[in-house]
Amino acid sequence: MAAPPQAWPHLTLAGDGSTIATLHLFSQVIGKVPTAVLPWRNHGWHLALHLTPRGLRTEPIHAAAGTFELLLDLVDGEVVLDLGHSLSSLPLAGLSVAELHQGVGDMLVRAGQEIRVHSVPNEIEPAVPFAEDRAPRSYEPDSGRRLLGALLSADRVFRLFRSGFLGKVSPVHFFWGSFDLAVTRFSGRPAPRHPGGIPHLPDAVTREAYSHEESSAGFWPGSAGTPSQPLFYSYAYPAPPRFAAAPVEPEAARYDENFAEFILDYEAVRAAERPEEALLAFLESTYGAAAELGQWDRAALECVRGRPHVPRPV
Repeated sequence: MAAPPQAWPHLTLAGDGSTIATLHLFSQVIGKVPTAVLPWRNHGWHLALHLTPRGLRTEPIHAAAGTFELLLDLVDGEVVLDLGHSLSSLPLAGLSVAELHQGVGDMLVRAGQEIRVHSVPNEIEPAVPFAEDRAPRSYEPDSGRRLLGALLSADRVFRLFRSGFLGKVSPVHFFWGSFDLAVTRFSGRPAPRHPGGIPHLPDAVTREAYSHEESSAGFWPGSAGTPSQPLFYSYAYPAPPRFAAAPVEPEAARYDENFAEFILDYEAVRAAERPEEALLAFLESTYGAAAELGQWDRAALECVRGRPHVPRPV
């Protein structure tokens, strides 16, 4: 799988962490809109954002005054309201969370969209209401563009990985609560009741999200609540016995007791001779540990990875 020239850009906590934290909070303002309007879909998939060559967008939001989308544009550094027949935008640089929240609300009102959202962040401690969060926020356009490049690189490999599974599998999509790009495979069996307890996230949401056995992997660049070096992760719910001790690839991958999941630093992938192969090895080996130890029906669920123009054999 040939990588485009802009793949795997440099991305660090020290250089980009403040912009990543800002974008996490800004993405929550956007993500609250589909959450308020769209009918609930399994595992909360309706509220996720979706990656585009320009940034992160909502699904089409079918509201009373018409259909629209919101885009967090990381190329030009702005929030865009797309009504189909017209566009409105708001630059990100120099805004507080309160100003972005007000600006997005004003754009929607001018478009005739009267939408009431729950204006408090999720999965962040402390959870300062959007309208009260007037702290200065750092946004460096170059950091935003390099984050987009990292997300697109991960997305390309995640989609190839996703194509090797015939069972129930999520889209590759972006959760603004935790601020990560994720893809999830399911065994097809119900899971034990999740204990809940995720900060500022209703337990009913968590329990519905983890209602079935899963192996989930993703790319997490850090967040507003938990600054971190960018990394890839993989976990199983419920984690089968001996999962933490399973051998995984590549050599730089490790099990982290604090996160309770396997992690692989983004920089280790970026520095690898073949980054795509290193990331695929991580995805396949950690999923394989979850499926093998969890006694999934692998013969029925798995298939060769997809290729252009080649339908699945039947």
